[in-house]
Amino acid sequence: MHTIAIVAFEGISPFHLSVPCIVFGDDLLKLGVPRYRLLIAGEKTGSIRTMSGFHIEVEHDLASLSDADTIVVPAWDNPGNRPSEDLLCALRVAHARGARMVGLCLGTFVLAEAGLLAGRVASTHWAWADEFERAHPGVALNRNAIYVDDGDILTSAGTAAAIDCCLHIVRNDHGAAIANRIARRLVVAPHRHGDQAQYVEAPLPAHGSGDPLGATMAWAIEHLNEPLSLERLADHAGMSLRSFTRHFRKKTGTTFTQWLLAQRLAVAQGLLETGSCSVDHIAEMAGFGSTVSLRQHFTRTFSISPASYRRQFRNRSAMEIAR
Repeated sequence: MHTIAIVAFEGISPFHLSVPCIVFGDDLLKLGVPRYRLLIAGEKTGSIRTMSGFHIEVEHDLASLSDADTIVVPAWDNPGNRPSEDLLCALRVAHARGARMVGLCLGTFVLAEAGLLAGRVASTHWAWADEFERAHPGVALNRNAIYVDDGDILTSAGTAAAIDCCLHIVRNDHGAAIANRIARRLVVAPHRHGDQAQYVEAPLPAHGSGDPLGATMAWAIEHLNEPLSLERLADHAGMSLRSFTRHFRKKTGTTFTQWLLAQRLAVAQGLLETGSCSVDHIAEMAGFGSTVSLRQHFTRTFSISPASYRRQFRNRSAMEIAR
């Protein structure tokens, strides 16, 4: 039986601890494959306090890492807090004997502190990317990747990306069919497309900012009601089609078509939530061209029709007024 040890520590995020427990704790026997054996290990056994205020019981100490085939370090509480030498030593020993190492979100900092990522490619949460590169210049940080599989070491970006990484591990261990069934139970995508660049909180540059790509994207958002093509945006930015496509993908982590659809859907959502104009008019203002097109894209993305979505917000507003 494959043993997975998950490192727990004082102040741990319950969500980040629960992700590998949920994914790897699924009853795989019902799916026809052996279960994982899960261990929660810490520097000391007994009760530890989570960042949410409640306590959990840790049954195994760091010695149990010597029996683990895979070791998972969830998001560390603070990248500025150096892990203890006991934990770093236990991780080095486990890796040296061949254990698979996984750093989820800020857990990547812990693996880097242990010296396991030197000369490797890794991922972590985009909000701490600058800090990571300053602290660990010998690691090739992939700022866009949702997760990085570097063979015996895997690292992920922030929060929900931990689910993607853990499902990827199951996919490697037991095949896509098993990973997909677990994903369906969790009601998440078996494999997300794109990368974390599309989630970075970065305001688009204004006109005259010196960034022609960002200014063109801001211009496009102001003109969603017009026909917008890749060629038109490339021309607006003063770039060749090939160059614009390459830089757009690097900046957003997605394709122009996917980005444009997301912007139009966001506008439609806002108008449905707060506006009183007809769905036909919303389709026109958001640039869908027809009500049928808006309805198809909206329902496919949000699993609810535009009309039903509007009713939800109207009912909610009525309840709030009644209070």
